[in-house]
Amino acid sequence: MQYFMKTLNLDLGNKSYPIHIGQDLLTQADLLTQHIQGRQVMIVTNTTVAPLYLAKVKALLALFTVAEVILPDGEQYKTLDTVNEIFTALLTARFDRSCTLIALGGGVVGDMTGFAAASYQRGVNFIQIPTTLLSQVDSSVGGKTGVNHPLGKNMIGAFYQPKCVLIDVDTLDTLDDRQYSAGMAEVIKYGLLGNVDFLLDLQQNIDALMHRDKALIIKAVYQSCTDKANIVAQDELESGKRALLNFGHTFGHALENTLGYGTYLHGEAVSVGMLMAAELSALEGLINDEEVQQIKGLLQKAQLPVSINSKIDHQDFMNAMRVDKKAINGEIRLILMKKLGQAFIGNDYQQHNLEQVIKDFL
Repeated sequence: MQYFMKTLNLDLGNKSYPIHIGQDLLTQADLLTQHIQGRQVMIVTNTTVAPLYLAKVKALLALFTVAEVILPDGEQYKTLDTVNEIFTALLTARFDRSCTLIALGGGVVGDMTGFAAASYQRGVNFIQIPTTLLSQVDSSVGGKTGVNHPLGKNMIGAFYQPKCVLIDVDTLDTLDDRQYSAGMAEVIKYGLLGNVDFLLDLQQNIDALMHRDKALIIKAVYQSCTDKANIVAQDELESGKRALLNFGHTFGHALENTLGYGTYLHGEAVSVGMLMAAELSALEGLINDEEVQQIKGLLQKAQLPVSINSKIDHQDFMNAMRVDKKAINGEIRLILMKKLGQAFIGNDYQQHNLEQVIKDFL
């Protein structure tokens, strides 16, 4: 059967790896098996994805010793206790340090599998097969792994790169509309933070994308991964430019943390967070109200939330923002916008403007 694929390479020297994007890729064994070390393979998935794609992936691995661990589905399970289930499965199966872990699922599965791979016997091989739009355009690329803590999102983890990312956009056929929209938040993020041409393309094609035009999806996934790969190649460990990828995330993570993980999907929280960052940028005189409305309109067309509909204590929200990986010496660094398609890392905003934005949204 003929299949369509585009490949880009994330250039990290001896840690470089390919990102394959296309249709019908889960029938192409060689794309997967050439990146497997040793004979032992542990597939990590969850209760939602396993019935859909586990058998299909296992069929590609007939020449290997394969085991699987099926985790509960949901952001609320992105914890050290759940990662320990992966370690238990590996040890029970007596997997050695030549084994390969395969993350089959969305961002939660990918982050936990990567963290387990970074930690098991001090580091083993792993591969990402993301099955949600959000994980395909963002979390599967770049090597961020980890888990949440009740006091902060993704505060425990490691930078650990996969050997390959295999993105079969046909897996989006089984993704529900809410999860699909959540993924579109991260797609829109790439246009807003540094790619004005991509932003214009999204504005023109958002309706067709929401109707899941497969060619446009591949184009959007490829462009998102390209933009992220270019930034990660320059700043793998987020000591500088890579922080731009967190546009909207400091607000969004605080929203997830204060309401409880899973109340808002990650992409939904990021959507609200990006609009909050845009509103703050406007109050700082960096962009105008018309540009804020453009952002709001695009998010709404992607069927994403643009407001907070739950009661949150102002101080709790501020405290959650301070427990953020980008905060330095208690100072909250935010990603703001100079104009559409041009974001920057800022910490010299007016505190009263930040307070006003939080008050307006809460």
